[in-house]
Amino acid sequence: MTSLIFAATCDIAGKVRGKAFPSDQLEKRLTRGVGWTPTNVQITCFDIIAESPFGAFGDLLLIPDKDAGVTATFGENTQRFMLGDIVTLEGAPWSHCTRSVLKSALERLRRVGGVDLLAAFEHEFQLKGENSFAGEAYGRAGFEAQRRLCETLMTQIAGAGLSPDSIMKEYGPNQYEVVIGPEKGVRAADAAVIVRELTRATAEHVGQQATYTPILDPATVGNGVHIHMSFLNLDGTPATHDANGVCGMSALTGSFASGVLKYLDGILAFTAPSVVSYLRLTPHRWSAAFNNLGFRDREASLRVCPVTARDPDSIARQFNIEYRAADAAACPHLALAAIVHAGCQGIEEGLAAPEPTEEDLSLLSMDELADRGFVRLPESLEAALEKMVTNDIVTGWFPVDFTAVYAAHKAAEIGHVADMDATDLCAAYAETY
Repeated sequence: MTSLIFAATCDIAGKVRGKAFPSDQLEKRLTRGVGWTPTNVQITCFDIIAESPFGAFGDLLLIPDKDAGVTATFGENTQRFMLGDIVTLEGAPWSHCTRSVLKSALERLRRVGGVDLLAAFEHEFQLKGENSFAGEAYGRAGFEAQRRLCETLMTQIAGAGLSPDSIMKEYGPNQYEVVIGPEKGVRAADAAVIVRELTRATAEHVGQQATYTPILDPATVGNGVHIHMSFLNLDGTPATHDANGVCGMSALTGSFASGVLKYLDGILAFTAPSVVSYLRLTPHRWSAAFNNLGFRDREASLRVCPVTARDPDSIARQFNIEYRAADAAACPHLALAAIVHAGCQGIEEGLAAPEPTEEDLSLLSMDELADRGFVRLPESLEAALEKMVTNDIVTGWFPVDFTAVYAAHKAAEIGHVADMDATDLCAAYAETY
């Protein structure tokens, strides 16, 4: 039997697509890749081709990255895939390759901040089927019922060269949370894709179906993706913490955080990019509804996380901030690129660190929010896209026409589900994610 390797890209729909090739061709494919089509970028999560400026024309290459490969073995079934970059026939990065878009954002961070990014994506997912764990939120019995799945998944994550941290039965029905350690730069987003793919494969192996949909049932909690970020100076020393800074943030971290919050409504369409994302992003769902920094507040869009270390060096390395207005309908590369660009904008503008909130902002009037510099985040994908396309600073971070293509892609997705009620919407997204 011919062994195949799947060369993959995580596209703007947050879907992993690509082509497989015989494994004995690997060395050749690392240079020549596999053929790719520009209009593929407009395939929505429901496999509808949105309006495309490329039509039937053009050719590209998808080049697998030898450092982003995974081999996962489930009994007699071995799965091999490699994430990669989409390039032109001449070898230049393609302007709509999400991995290349992130690389550009990270280069900007180095240029304006003199730092590299460490990041980790903390994922929530659910198993489909009847809830068999009533009363087991965070419970041992709920965990034990899926111990095989949890242990297999953590083994596969370690086998992929990542750092498994923890896994547990979460609050929602059939909901679990998987956490890994941080990775540097592009590898952080690659790791998020790998964890999602391994979760689905592991669930199938043990006779289950896992979904990373933003919300499975409108009557219950959603599935969030929390993106933890910290910074390293170019010599590898930590640059995120300052004991004398606001909430312990260094000046660079404070400016970065302020940039994220200032431009949050303009990047939300990248980090919460589905129609059902906005069923989750409402007050009192432990998600995010306002552009606020929270000090250990799990309803804030940006949170300063607690540290358990005691000595100064360990505190500096453990200290991080967490972006909470994201879900797994988002391409990790594109979501992280948008956040990094917003943070870089804050550094360039010399923004002061935001003051943390320690109250329920949903109790304030719109005037009270405005007086304090807060906004209610967009409450629909349409509203988020409008904030994105009308913000010249945000659109300017990306290649020419990138945001226009992205908006057209999402318009097709919105049109496909326009006549669905909340229950049918959740079912549709649960099938594709």
